[in-house]
Amino acid sequence: MKQSDVLVIGAGVAGLSFAIRLAEKRPDLSITVLTKTHDSESNTSYAQGGVAAVWNSRMDDYQKHIDDTLDAGDGICDASVVEIVVKEGPQRVKEMIEWGARFDKDNTGDYDLGREGGHSENRILHFKDITGWEIQRTLNERANQLSNIEVLEQYFTIDIITQHHLGRNVTRLTPGVECYGAYVFNKQSREIETFLAKVTVLATGGAGQVYKNTTNPVIATGDGISMLYRAKGRVANMEFMQFHPTSLYNPAGENPSFLISEAVRGMGGILKTTDGQEFMQKYDPRQSLAPRDIVARAIDNEMKLHGDDFEFLDCTHIPEHQFINHFPNIYEKCKSIGIDPMKEMIPVVPACHYTCGGIMTDAFGRTSISRLYAAGECTYTGLHGANRLASNSLLEGLVLGERVFQAVLESIDSIPLQTSIPAWDAEGTTEPKEMVMLTQSLKELKEIMSSYVGIVRTDARLKRALDRLHLLYRETELLYNTTIISPQLCELRNLITIGYLITKAAQMRKESRGLHYNTDHPEKFPYQEVTFL
Repeated sequence: MKQSDVLVIGAGVAGLSFAIRLAEKRPDLSITVLTKTHDSESNTSYAQGGVAAVWNSRMDDYQKHIDDTLDAGDGICDASVVEIVVKEGPQRVKEMIEWGARFDKDNTGDYDLGREGGHSENRILHFKDITGWEIQRTLNERANQLSNIEVLEQYFTIDIITQHHLGRNVTRLTPGVECYGAYVFNKQSREIETFLAKVTVLATGGAGQVYKNTTNPVIATGDGISMLYRAKGRVANMEFMQFHPTSLYNPAGENPSFLISEAVRGMGGILKTTDGQEFMQKYDPRQSLAPRDIVARAIDNEMKLHGDDFEFLDCTHIPEHQFINHFPNIYEKCKSIGIDPMKEMIPVVPACHYTCGGIMTDAFGRTSISRLYAAGECTYTGLHGANRLASNSLLEGLVLGERVFQAVLESIDSIPLQTSIPAWDAEGTTEPKEMVMLTQSLKELKEIMSSYVGIVRTDARLKRALDRLHLLYRETELLYNTTIISPQLCELRNLITIGYLITKAAQMRKESRGLHYNTDHPEKFPYQEVTFL
C-alpha cells in the first residue's frame, strides 16, 4: 500500500502541468504520477500542429478565437468555458516558454504563427511538426527538477477506489461517492498495488484505439473514462469522436496511422480527388480549411462516390524549403514510403483522432465523484462541444491543469487520507489459457466500431453495433472475473466500455450535429443538448 497526498494518473500535458504547479506552490505535498508506459509516451507527444492562443494582438483578439471555437463546436459548447480557456490560454503558454518550451520564430524574431482549419487568424504556436513532443519534453524536464513529484513508469491503473470497495452498494444515484486512490498493476513485478491519496486526478488521454484506423498511440484505450464510468461517475457527449481528415494512407498498414497535420492545409495544401480535381468547394466556402467534421465527411463521401481507398492532398505548389523546414517529419515519413510530397500528391484518409466527450467536469476539473478531478482529453468540459477546433487540445490541457491546481490547493488540507482500504483480491482466478481470445476480441471490436459507428451512422448500424458489443462484453467480463489480471485484458475491457458509451450516446442523439452524422436523422435540433450517460 503506497500513500501520497496527490495521485495523478497520466503524464501528458494536463497531468504534468497540474503536478508541476502544485509541487512548486506546495513543496510539502507528495505527488505521485503514474504512467502505464514511459514518461514520454502520451497523446500529448503525438500532437503535431501546435497550440492555439491569441498572440498577435494587432491581428487577433479573444472574441475571434471564441467565435471560431463556438462555430466549430456546432452549438454544444459551454460558452463560459470557451471564454475561460481562450482568455487564460496565452498566460499558460507563456509559462511553458518560461519552463523552456521552444516554438518556431520567423526571420524577424517573432513567433511564426500558423493557421489551421476553422481558425480565422494565424494563432498556432508550433515547434516544427512535433509540437506535442516539445511540450512533453519541457514538462518532463521541469517535473524532474521537483523533488516532491515522483513519476512511476510501467504502472497500469485498473480501477479507482470508492466506497464500493469498502462493501457499500454504489449506484449512479448514490450521494457522496468519494475516491480514495486506485488499484494499480505494476508491469515489472506483475503485482497489483494499492495507491492511496487525499486527491486523485485522472489525466489519461483519449480512446482512439477503439477504431481500426487512428492517429492515437496504442496507449489511447480510454482507461480514465472507463474507470470513472464503472465507478458510477457521470460521462457526457461520447458520440462526438473526431476523425482527423488527413492521415497518411499506407497500403502496408500501421498502428497508429501517421498524421498529416492540419497545418499543411494551413500552409496551402489542397484536397483533391484521385483524378486531380478539387472538391471541397462543394461542401464549404472555407474549402480545405473548413472545420474537421466537415472536411472528414467530405473526404469520406468522395471516397464512397468514387470507390477510392483514399483521396489526395496536393502540396506540390508549396515552396520546398518552406515545407521541409516546417514539416520535416511529415516530409521524411512520406519519402520513407516512396512519396515525394514536393513532386507527388500525398494519399490521405480520415482516421479517428480525438475524443471530444468524456468525463464530465466543471470549469475546475471537478467530477461527479468527490476527491476526484479530471483534465485533458479524457474529459468533457464543454470547450469542444460537438467538434474540437484544431490546436485547442493542448491549450485545454494547460488551462485545466492550472484550474485543477487551484481547486486542489483550496481543499487538500481539509481532506483526510482514507487508509482502511482492502488489498486487491485475486482469489479464485487462474492464468489465461489463450491470449488469442483477447487479440481476436480487440480486432472484432475495432471492426464493429469502424463499420457501424464511424463518420456516417444509421439507426440500424448502431443497433447492430450494440448487439455485437454486448456479446463481447459478456465474454470479456467472464475472462476478467476468472483469470489473472493483465494490462491487455484491462485495456480490452476499457475499450469495450468506450465502444458502448460512443454507440449508446449516438443512439440517443436523434439529430446530426458536428461529428455525429446519422442519415436517419439528418436535421439538427434548434437547441443545445448534452448526452449524459
